[in-house]
Amino acid sequence: MDDPPIRGIAQPFGLSRDSGGGGVGSVVLEEEATLLLPVEMEVPQGNDVVGASGSDGKVHSDHHMAIEIPVTAHQISHDSWFQVGFVLTTGINSAYVLGYSGTIMVPLGWVGGVVGLILATMVSLYANSLVAKLHEFGGKRHIRYRDLAGFIYGKKAYALTWGLQYVNLFMINVGFVILAGSALKAVYVLFRDDHDMKLPYFIALAGLACGLFAIGIPHLSALRIWLAFSTFFSLVYIVIGFALALKDGIEAPPRDYNIPGTKVGKIFTTIGAAANLVFAFNTGMLPEIQATVRPPVVQNMMKALYFQFTVGVLPMYAVTFMGYWAYGSNTSAYLLNNVNGPVWVKTFANISAFLQTVIALHIFASPMYEYLDTKFGIKGSALAIRNLSFRILVRGGYLTITTLVSAMLPFLGDFMSLTGAISTFPLTFILANHMYLVAKRNKLTSLQKNWHWLNVLVFGCMSVAAAVAALRLIAVDSSNYSVFADL
Repeated sequence: MDDPPIRGIAQPFGLSRDSGGGGVGSVVLEEEATLLLPVEMEVPQGNDVVGASGSDGKVHSDHHMAIEIPVTAHQISHDSWFQVGFVLTTGINSAYVLGYSGTIMVPLGWVGGVVGLILATMVSLYANSLVAKLHEFGGKRHIRYRDLAGFIYGKKAYALTWGLQYVNLFMINVGFVILAGSALKAVYVLFRDDHDMKLPYFIALAGLACGLFAIGIPHLSALRIWLAFSTFFSLVYIVIGFALALKDGIEAPPRDYNIPGTKVGKIFTTIGAAANLVFAFNTGMLPEIQATVRPPVVQNMMKALYFQFTVGVLPMYAVTFMGYWAYGSNTSAYLLNNVNGPVWVKTFANISAFLQTVIALHIFASPMYEYLDTKFGIKGSALAIRNLSFRILVRGGYLTITTLVSAMLPFLGDFMSLTGAISTFPLTFILANHMYLVAKRNKLTSLQKNWHWLNVLVFGCMSVAAAVAALRLIAVDSSNYSVFADL
């Protein structure tokens, strides 16, 4: 006999650490504008994957439009706040940091770049904390961003948030594959600068490596020791980039720190750099990461966020400022292309950047993997033939598409700008502030409400402006380079 569906609104509390058992049920979400639904639910015990036989509950609502929220097939409620903090820090200190000197500091200059990074850090911590505090809103755990938006707003917001999030994560992953391919090409150029092997070939190799890693790691919590490797690799390329840039800066003549470009061009690049600022600090998948943390989930997630935005940002600051100081307006979008030093040292840094990127991509692809695994009931042993075959075909197919797009349009800085504009701004700032405003409206003062509305308005305008600027940059670069360009 099939398990009955769980009727409720989102992931209930009381979850254990064992993700191996239980049937895959579904949760029905009633579209509710007033947010605070009276709910009666029996909380199942003994499984991370909720959906065991005999669990049922009721939702009282006047609305009849419902959407199904599947119970996850992945492991949740398992990780310490410290491990989650390293997941977040891995995102901040991914190989993307090697581009911030060129994509943030060059368009903004010293004053704009330094002030912008500090402000972006503070604003991002604030916005992420709003989302983290809503994780248990309404007496439920909302383990996906779209589940939280759907609970607060209803069916249309559920679909819109889902679309925005997957566009965001897909474009981030495109950037990661470009980065990984660029790192491999940089190693090749160190030994053979004959242009026989072009960037698209290295992007293809990078995509293959990411696919193999995705097949071997079933879910986000399974990273574990790989997070330690990721931290080590990050420190390698950051320390080497910092040290070689410092050496070059001491030995070099005075640099030009003027913002390059025409007056109109400067306006667009400045707006694009603002999108890069928010891209640098935000994942767009905070509820999915928070789903892995042990109870108490809000307190532990706040510890992880404080770790991310204090200790976690220091390496990124160091290499970003040092790179710009050393090379000024000539800093490239990949710092290791600027630095001078022993071949073996630069090779070590580039290989570390490549390996760290493979791990980081898996984090940002995990919501897509979770969706597919849950939809098709992929759970149990990761080495089971059915599960392994599914990961090879489906995850391999997803990364093949990602790699193809990366090879066709390898404009890394432009993708960072567009991602920040069309998805990071709306998800992390606009939606976070408005969700908190709606969810807590009866507890907020007029001043607090006005503050959140101001954030929604300001970041909404910035999102539109940044999208226009990013599309202009992509159009300019696309006219200068053919598809599958060798940058």
